[in-house]
Amino acid sequence: MIASLEGTVQVKRDNWLIVNVGGVGYRVYVSPAVAAEVGAEGDVIQLYTHLHVRENEMSLYGFRTLEELELFELLLSVNGVGPRVALAFLATYDPGTIVNAILNDQAELLTRVPGVGRRTAQRVVLDLKNKVRALSVAGVPASSSTDADAISALTALGYSVREAQAALQGLPPDLSLEEKIFRALQRLSE
Repeated sequence: MIASLEGTVQVKRDNWLIVNVGGVGYRVYVSPAVAAEVGAEGDVIQLYTHLHVRENEMSLYGFRTLEELELFELLLSVNGVGPRVALAFLATYDPGTIVNAILNDQAELLTRVPGVGRRTAQRVVLDLKNKVRALSVAGVPASSSTDADAISALTALGYSVREAQAALQGLPPDLSLEEKIFRALQRLSE
């Protein structure tokens, strides 16, 4: 199994890269956030990887952190969640928000992930609630339940999930929901 890659980025697209490792080019599917972090073609990159094998295809998925990889593999253990949907989770939310939504039974937040309906979101929460506790202890930054509510409010106002997460980052955890939304809106208007 290919557990990680370190090499030069030959080709960069929105959702995949070709990483040249010792003269061999590996196509690695990544989230748009990882692709954006990569810089330019020719840069050296290191990714943790998951090799997904099916009857007629082998696909490689890449992640910047071990926590993202572990969460991806946990999501794959849920019936009805394949690698593309699991990657969509990580493209939509940071690992801390996903873990927090699962721990706080916030399936409605997970339905904002493309390709995830109400049933799948509820199944993810039900199947992974006890499994993600180890992840949150292992260093995945967990946000509070008011952060998840604030993200929902900000996305309802038209901001992307990433913009909402960035605006909420670093705010004191003891703020009320209204205060968090107010301060996030101030940051977004700057």
